[in-house]
Amino acid sequence: MKKTIITVVGKDTVGIIARVCTYLADNKINILDISQTIVQGYFNMMMIVDMNQIDKDFGIIVKELDQLGENIGVIIKCQKEEIFNQMHRI
Repeated sequence: MKKTIITVVGKDTVGIIARVCTYLADNKINILDISQTIVQGYFNMMMIVDMNQIDKDFGIIVKELDQLGENIGVIIKCQKEEIFNQMHRI
């Protein structure tokens, strides 16, 4: 399974989850786990997703999610699980 970590951070507005999840569904990306909080008007979401079924190159998905984030006023980061784990290892 090709697990990937997606984080979404920014000012809370209507439709953030809908737009991100629609993009994921349209690209055959399955959400395995999701956590979302809003603290004093700031939105924070972390997802673990499965990218086994994607038709696009991973780099294209990363760029499109980055552009989607710009369009909706949030920052979206996408990292493969093994890289995320190495970066956050103590």
